[in-house]
Amino acid sequence: MKLAIETIGLTKRYGSLTAVSKLNLKVEKNTIHGFLGPNGAGKTTTIKVLVGLLKPDEGTFKVLGQEVHGDMPDVRLRMGYMPELPKFPKHLRGWELLDIYGRMYGMTKQERVEQIPKLLDMVGLKGREKDFVGKYSKGMQQRLGIAQALLNEPELVILDEPSLGLDPVGMVEVRELIKEIAKEGRTVFLSSHLLFEVEQICSHVAIINRGELLISDSIQNVSNKLSKPSTMQVEVAKPSNKVVEAVKKLSFVSEVTQDGNKLIIELKTHDDVRAQISQEITKAGEVIVSMSLKEQTLEEVFMQLVTKSQGGRAE
Repeated sequence: MKLAIETIGLTKRYGSLTAVSKLNLKVEKNTIHGFLGPNGAGKTTTIKVLVGLLKPDEGTFKVLGQEVHGDMPDVRLRMGYMPELPKFPKHLRGWELLDIYGRMYGMTKQERVEQIPKLLDMVGLKGREKDFVGKYSKGMQQRLGIAQALLNEPELVILDEPSLGLDPVGMVEVRELIKEIAKEGRTVFLSSHLLFEVEQICSHVAIINRGELLISDSIQNVSNKLSKPSTMQVEVAKPSNKVVEAVKKLSFVSEVTQDGNKLIIELKTHDDVRAQISQEITKAGEVIVSMSLKEQTLEEVFMQLVTKSQGGRAE
């Protein structure tokens, strides 16, 4: 397993406050890895350590396979970073801002001339590149922030709350943009408090609270480890006791209740058993009208973990 990020016992304190505590985090290459936690959980502090804006008090960390000590420009040049709510000079035009960042990255004029229009097109700002940044909407500024994070063609892109403050349309646009970034073979490490967003675009997730890692795995594995077994709802044409008893006999079914034409089936497993249930109902001579599976959401798993880590209470 190749890692884009690995932290070992990473700790960062602000005086008596421990913002990040002995964090052991692994982020696989070529994934979109969500980084979740309540406000004040230590997400932004962790990210600032990873990009070199803060020094850890204890522990070590690797970025793209290299252990980082102090200022290492060769590592930073392989990363792209957009901070939470990026603030850009309002008097600059969009292309001028990216040109300045390109110069700071050490890009040649020819490289900047080729890369900037391509990125402006990618983030949906083509035709607005000569407008002043101060005239950009919040969504446009977020997209400009993503463009500057991609300017040096990084292997790892770190985004801190990229959808913060956006309207629903802006959220969708940024979400689709992140998917496009990942399709290019880049690793995306995404901090967010929008759980539905993470659930839709991320393959992996890490959840922290009070600076401590609670869990880190693929979203599917996190769900399987922590969620309760699923509930299936099957609507049939003419429910009968024969059908109910037939479904009850399945080894992975714990309970079946009838509500009008619907069978509410409680499962003992996280596996997809729709085919077996459908087959059993059909064998019993019944016609299936509809079938739906209710699984625990990432939000429910998140609340379960965070509440447990806070001694059974949500703050």
